[in-house]
Amino acid sequence: MTPNAASGSSGSSGTSRRSFLASTAVATAAVAGGMPLLAACGSSDGGSRGGTTSGRNAKKILPAYVASNVVSPDIPSKNGSSMGFTGKLDVDTLKTSVPKKLGKGGKVTIMSPFWGSPPKGNCAYYTAANSMIGVDVQWQNQDGNTYDQKLGAVLASSDIPDVVVIPGWNMTAKIPSAIIGKFADLGPYLSGDKVKEYPNLAAIPSDAWQRSIFGGKLMGLPMPASYVQNIVPLYRQDVFDKKGYQVPRSADEFMALAKEITSPRTKRWACGDMKWTAFNTFGVISGGEKALSWTMVDGRMTHRMETPEYLEALEWTRKLFAAGYVHPDFKLGKSQATDPSAKFAAGEFLIWNNDISNWYGQQAIQAAQNPGFKVWGMDLWGHDGGNPVLWAANPAGIFAFVNKKASESVIRDVLAVANVTAAPYGTKEWMMTNYGVEGTHYTLKNGVPVKTDKGNLEVANAFVMVASPASTIAHPDLPDYTKGMVGWQQRMGAFTKKSSFWGLQIVEPNRYTNLTNDMEQLEDDIVRGHKKISDMQQFISDWKSKGGDKLRDWYKKLLDENGSAAS
Repeated sequence: MTPNAASGSSGSSGTSRRSFLASTAVATAAVAGGMPLLAACGSSDGGSRGGTTSGRNAKKILPAYVASNVVSPDIPSKNGSSMGFTGKLDVDTLKTSVPKKLGKGGKVTIMSPFWGSPPKGNCAYYTAANSMIGVDVQWQNQDGNTYDQKLGAVLASSDIPDVVVIPGWNMTAKIPSAIIGKFADLGPYLSGDKVKEYPNLAAIPSDAWQRSIFGGKLMGLPMPASYVQNIVPLYRQDVFDKKGYQVPRSADEFMALAKEITSPRTKRWACGDMKWTAFNTFGVISGGEKALSWTMVDGRMTHRMETPEYLEALEWTRKLFAAGYVHPDFKLGKSQATDPSAKFAAGEFLIWNNDISNWYGQQAIQAAQNPGFKVWGMDLWGHDGGNPVLWAANPAGIFAFVNKKASESVIRDVLAVANVTAAPYGTKEWMMTNYGVEGTHYTLKNGVPVKTDKGNLEVANAFVMVASPASTIAHPDLPDYTKGMVGWQQRMGAFTKKSSFWGLQIVEPNRYTNLTNDMEQLEDDIVRGHKKISDMQQFISDWKSKGGDKLRDWYKKLLDENGSAAS
């Protein structure tokens, strides 16, 4: 499937680079969920505690929440899920969420990561969006693959654009400290009832705004996400139905099913690398970001890798590899040269833990040429056959920041931009942000927006980066998949817990930021049989002596002084 064959999807948990790329390649609208691999926190030792403001202090800063009544979702959010829209679109009946232009015609420069070849600055999409908003936005698109390098150089200079978009996965080293020092406090414009001047921003959930507090100030314009775990064990339901396979409900059942499926002689294996599903089914504390790896367990501040469940999950995954149930391509790890999608579609392996956005994406790719193909998502199980214990991802992961030196008129023009880009699905503003101009950038075919070649060229990861509406899943071409994905989030949300530092921006002292740099590689080496569980135990022991125990004390003090944002 080419990008213009998909409809919009935004939302899911803890946006990451990998899921952002997946969703923009498959769904041309905003962002869906995040693989919990790439986000990080960093800081200087300077003592700034970043976004640890919570409780009463946060309530003084946060914008008032006023739910939007412009459009009603077909499936309301529940248990932290995205909201879902299943109906077809009719351009003539699209709602208006911004009745008058709030922009005053000023110029605003925005630096943002971009994947692919950015369009020209005077392209039809940028021109039309600027006209709708009433602001002359000038884009300074930068290569998303090397954005961290550009970001560091720009923030170290005196020439910072009016707006800089910073994804969570780029918040390493000195970036969080730079955010606190270089960008504006938006509280005077948005805190409390002030946000009501920008109704679409007022409709952004408070959890996402809480995540936008840096150094005790409201500084980021957020891209909200569902906090429900976003890694879904996708499976070939069409093959399961044909063969009579049953969806497993425990770790042992999965292992038995994997044995039944696997037949190397006929070029079929059970699954891909199931490490992240194992972490979920064994109830391992979230690893999405450094701060989420810590929580109180039985009165002790505990890191995820100190728990028995962590080692048990690695051992179970190792057994899958050792038994030969994992497709050989996945044994290559990150050096894997080919995209597994084609082999999943060909039935070479039947279970693939993946970002929730690919649930729709894999189906949409195959819908035209393979009508019998059906991919679905397994509910996560507890490893022992009981209910799972899942851990929440963060409720926002990409932020836009305004230059501290910006004038009030520039800041208000930026907020006018954000008030349009945060418009909900089913509005004229959402269609402009995500699809551009009808007839130029997209056409509607049976209520489904389909991008033209010009739309594919121009309407990509630009305005969607400034701010977004509450997490949304909308696939009018495959409404059953919207229902399936939102339903999955709602069911899994019922088993989801929030760790001690959920929803907070934590800036770790620099002396601790490299302690776990090699952990993920060691995990992958263990599950592939290159290293042993005892190697991880040694790593944990070394980690404690090199600073892990001191970092534990630091987090405990942080919790004692600031409390938790989780409720």
